[in-house]
Amino acid sequence: VGKEKFHKSQHWGFCNNVRMLVSEDKPGIGGEPLPGQKPKPKYSEYPRGMGSSVPSWVAFDKQVLCFDAYVEDEMPDKSQEKYRIRHYKILFYLEDDTIQVNEPQLKNCGLPQGTFIRRHRIALPPPDEDKFYTVYHFNINIDVVFYGRTFRIYNCDTFTKNFLKKIGVKLNPPGRCPEDPYMKTRRETLDRMKPLRPYESFDTLRQFLEYNRKVLRFFCVWDDSASMFGDRRELVLHYFLCDDTIEIKEVMPPNSGRDATSLFLRRRKLPKFGPPGVFQPGQITDRAVLNVYSGTSGKRVDDYLLDKYKLGKVDQEFYKDGDLFIGATINVWGRKVLLCDCDEFTKTYYKTKYGIENFNSISCKAPPPLKIKRKFPPYNGFGSEEDSLRTCIGLMPTPHQRDFKKFMEKDSYGNISNILRFFAKLITHKCMDLDRMFVISYFLSDDTISVFEPIERNSGFTGGMFLKRSRVKKPGQEVFKSEPSEYIKAEELYIGARVNVNGYLFHLLNADKYTLRYMEENSDKFPMSSIELVLQKLKEEQSKSREVKQVFRDADPEFTKTVDYNTFRDIIMSLTVGKLTEHEFITLVRRYGVSEDTGPDMNVLIAQAHEQLRKNTFENFERLLATCIYEDREKKKVLPTKDIRRLCKSSRLPVTDDLLEIILSGFEDGEKQINYELFFNALNWRMNPMPELEGVSFTKEKCEDKWLGMPSPIPAKRVDYFRLLKEVFGIEEE
Repeated sequence: VGKEKFHKSQHWGFCNNVRMLVSEDKPGIGGEPLPGQKPKPKYSEYPRGMGSSVPSWVAFDKQVLCFDAYVEDEMPDKSQEKYRIRHYKILFYLEDDTIQVNEPQLKNCGLPQGTFIRRHRIALPPPDEDKFYTVYHFNINIDVVFYGRTFRIYNCDTFTKNFLKKIGVKLNPPGRCPEDPYMKTRRETLDRMKPLRPYESFDTLRQFLEYNRKVLRFFCVWDDSASMFGDRRELVLHYFLCDDTIEIKEVMPPNSGRDATSLFLRRRKLPKFGPPGVFQPGQITDRAVLNVYSGTSGKRVDDYLLDKYKLGKVDQEFYKDGDLFIGATINVWGRKVLLCDCDEFTKTYYKTKYGIENFNSISCKAPPPLKIKRKFPPYNGFGSEEDSLRTCIGLMPTPHQRDFKKFMEKDSYGNISNILRFFAKLITHKCMDLDRMFVISYFLSDDTISVFEPIERNSGFTGGMFLKRSRVKKPGQEVFKSEPSEYIKAEELYIGARVNVNGYLFHLLNADKYTLRYMEENSDKFPMSSIELVLQKLKEEQSKSREVKQVFRDADPEFTKTVDYNTFRDIIMSLTVGKLTEHEFITLVRRYGVSEDTGPDMNVLIAQAHEQLRKNTFENFERLLATCIYEDREKKKVLPTKDIRRLCKSSRLPVTDDLLEIILSGFEDGEKQINYELFFNALNWRMNPMPELEGVSFTKEKCEDKWLGMPSPIPAKRVDYFRLLKEVFGIEEE
């Protein structure tokens, strides 16, 4: 099949800024040349890159030859000049043989300068206008004609010289560019003109470019407390390395009473010896200028010159970075500022530049002021001491504020009373008051004390409240004094202590279980309830261990390892010879006493539950039994305790939680299960009523039954002495 011209590939292109169809000289289909197609030369005609086969646009990419040239233009219309010299730069691009001519811009030239001939291939002057300029047409000290203008090439750069020598062009010696007569005349005129601002260069650009945005930061303090109404003021100093200026900001504490200002010192250079005084205008300047006087001749010329000797100049010394370090005191316009610390960038800067390693900071905080002890007038006897003291504190008297946090923590809630109760006896010489018993209650929430006397029939005393709840002062204090009075604390109350309550002397004989347990739990405040201290006193009698063991064996012939309370008391008291107090002995007995079954009577508990159920008319026991039978899938008539408790809660059984837990524990077996028929039948107050409870009065007989006629209480009837000997003296069983 013959191949015609329509097999050539075509594309759209631009020619003379007009879009047209351009045909490329490419092979036809199959890679074979088309008929009449001429091969296109791949490389330039002149040698490129020492015979390299690489295309010229690749070998000479971004390589340009630069020639210095000038043009002499005639000026026939001006009398000041006959010709003008204009300078040009001729750029020859090796990659495509294009030429560009630029004219450097001159100040106040008045002519359009810049690109004189845009980049393109330039044809040779006639009669060779069908050819273009190549690299071989250029040399030094020759003339080239571009579009009728003759350019005289007088020099070139080093790269151009080397390239021309490399391709075999013999370079002419460089020429000289003539001086423009008009520019010469103008320069002489400018030199004779009076300078308005004499110029002297200061090289600050290098410092600015190197240290721009780099700031040293110091934390400092200005102590102005020596002056009237002065104080210590914390400051932050910024030293700008780019121009050696200093800026100071003040750290304004809250409620300082001073107006907040943006800057303490505006950014500027800080003189070392300031304030220097008042200078005349123009006395402080960077340059010194001299007046030039030419005399009284006809051609009088007034001019100015820079004084290179700078006679009469006022020198000021400013702070530099080398003058700033931790511990230095700088002068900020008469104010002594101490540098106390700096940030990490500042430490790194000084370590790198000056080799400083010690950066121990100085405290910026002011020392605490001396506390002046306030003196109050003595108490005058009107009202309480606290209320009278409030009238001396402020102009508007306010009531005394008690410790609310302590009140909330130690107030009674639930079954925790936070009340220490002691049974006491009145110490007196009156025979009628010897047998009077009292209950002293100490309230931990506000440190108040109340005294109650149990009612006793046919005693001749009314009984009841003996002292209402109030704080009790310690005896022996002056009444009218400035210092606040001291009151009885909880740490001063213990079994065996004697307490003076408003002139009445009480002997503490016993305490309830809650009081003893609270004191043992807080043994750091009540050392007599600390079992560790009691055992330490017993260990001091280590030498009598064999004797003590023999005494306990004689008191226990059946070797039950326990003895009664009185025997144990006699042995321990004789062993310690008065080292143990009554309270410490009670603590020891509570630790090693044999516990007895002191649980409440189940009939009494059920009677209390019946009373609560009767008041709320609760009778849904049949429904509870039916629910238990439904859940008892194995028909064992027992259910877990947690299921019975959940059933009572869901049915809203009107019994208090504490009472319900005690009754459930009474019906619980070893596997934590309860016979639900027995439990709910016992609670059924209709089917199984219980006799009503009788109130128990606190009488002397009941008190004597509890005390058993002893001066000290009996927390346990029998004591495990063997465990005591084992823990204290290390005696093992034989």
